[in-house]
Amino acid sequence: MIEELPDMPAGVSGIRVSGRVTAADFEQFKTTLDRMLSSDDIRFVEVIDSDYEGFGPGGLLADIKQGVSNIRHMRSLTRTAVVTDKAWIVHTIHALAWLIPGEIALFGLGELEAAKTWAAGETTAKGAAPGQ
Repeated sequence: MIEELPDMPAGVSGIRVSGRVTAADFEQFKTTLDRMLSSDDIRFVEVIDSDYEGFGPGGLLADIKQGVSNIRHMRSLTRTAVVTDKAWIVHTIHALAWLIPGEIALFGLGELEAAKTWAAGETTAKGAAPGQ
């Protein structure tokens, strides 16, 4: 499931992913994601919940298609906060952070408010990924 996070600071968008993410989830969320990516200064919080299990039917292909269709927005990424307690996600972000423009930082699930504050540009991050 993909859902928009409520109560985000001005200028910050956020999503929560949980369970198995399917192609249908991406299709239902496309309009919201397009709106979130319409800025020239994208500040983003992504919560990957403890029950996240990866991709379900068609989910990986839909994620790749969504990423390719939104590649033009990549230069607009200013700050991306990833909030998770999943070690494999943390390791993947550390390995691939150099591919993501802007700053990226990692926060534990109990640090959502700190992640929101950081994404808004109000603090520097602990846990910033190498090279960021």
